[in-house]
Amino acid sequence: MAQKWFDRAQAAYRTVDVEDAQDAIAEALRAAPDDPEVRLLAANLALARLEFEEAKRLTDGLADPRALSVRGRALWYAGDVRNAGIVLETLLRDPDVHDPWAKAISKLANLGAGRTPYRASGNIVAVVEMPHVRGAALIVPVEIDGDQGLALVATGTAEVVLDSASRKEPSWVSIRIGDRVEFGDVPAVTQDLSGLSRQLGAPIKALLGVNFLRHANPTFDFEAHQFVVRRFLPPRPPTATDVPIVYIRGGGMIMRSALKSDNAATPASLMIDSSMLFPLTLDEEGWRKAGVSASSLTPVPEEPSLKQGTVPLLRVGQFDLPQVAGVLGKEIATLETSLGLDIDGVVGAGLLAGFRVTLGDAGRVMWIEEEVVADTGPTPTKAAAGSPDGSAAVPTQPTAPATTGSALPSIAPPVAPPAR
Repeated sequence: MAQKWFDRAQAAYRTVDVEDAQDAIAEALRAAPDDPEVRLLAANLALARLEFEEAKRLTDGLADPRALSVRGRALWYAGDVRNAGIVLETLLRDPDVHDPWAKAISKLANLGAGRTPYRASGNIVAVVEMPHVRGAALIVPVEIDGDQGLALVATGTAEVVLDSASRKEPSWVSIRIGDRVEFGDVPAVTQDLSGLSRQLGAPIKALLGVNFLRHANPTFDFEAHQFVVRRFLPPRPPTATDVPIVYIRGGGMIMRSALKSDNAATPASLMIDSSMLFPLTLDEEGWRKAGVSASSLTPVPEEPSLKQGTVPLLRVGQFDLPQVAGVLGKEIATLETSLGLDIDGVVGAGLLAGFRVTLGDAGRVMWIEEEVVADTGPTPTKAAAGSPDGSAAVPTQPTAPATTGSALPSIAPPVAPPAR
């Protein structure tokens, strides 16, 4: 019986159906509470739900490198810098382990004695204007250790990433938003961001990853040019729809969605990566779930190896978005291999930019607000057409892959939406 529940939990976890996986693993734990494989899967599920104490409890005493990886992440995201460093150093002494995130974070942990990650000071809220430079890129002006620059909101990245032109090694920094709220003791890794800067036509000095965003309680509104951070958990906006979020390995934002209006349609699991400019990228299985044959997709002008099409409907929370532009993403297979999961695609900034988006409950839920017409309730927004300007125009300009410092492989933006 324990094996049957474990198999069900494992199958559900692979498709990122965390709710069903949680129900199944609870039964498996009741039947076999000391089984290391059951405990490891339960710990992965706890980490996905940001239940760090539970993930630590379930991995206590387990020496398997996979368990050390989960435990190290749970300690790190819980702010226990010292013990996270000890566990990650033990993990990296295994010759079979190749974990770039753990290597960088281990260095940070050694430098982090006495630090309180993401220590906030200043006003309780700060608002800055988001410049529009290309397409739907979510760019925010920031001050890092006193130096002003531009950062990209990058939900496909686990940590803050600094351009290696200014920082050669992982380091602890302060990030100030709008001269009003400062986050001290922010851990940051490094990566060459010059390619991303060329792609966007703006000097990007940093990526704001999900670990920072969860602590900053942000709202971003591309259409209103507004980025908000808070020192408190925001209340739920009254007109918003709830989009539950899970974090694979604690750092990869994934939501469940439907790609058809049919209530019996098979749900899809979509990673949320705001560094991808296009609204939606699906693999062949994702297009099949949308009722569209991959063979019917048409080549992108000037980039015939890239195929494009339109998803008839994408459900985000309780909002049904018709006619969303998308491309066939071959890179998703690489992402699936790295994660050991079966996801269907990636939602990018081109879709998020049509909404007012707030991260609530320390990142466990994404609140999406649409434009509202008086007395008629929510109406399809500009994102419903698949591009920030509301057009259903076919993208015409492929972009070079962007490389980020994500702990998880990042889906490069294959196509930019039409410029605003």
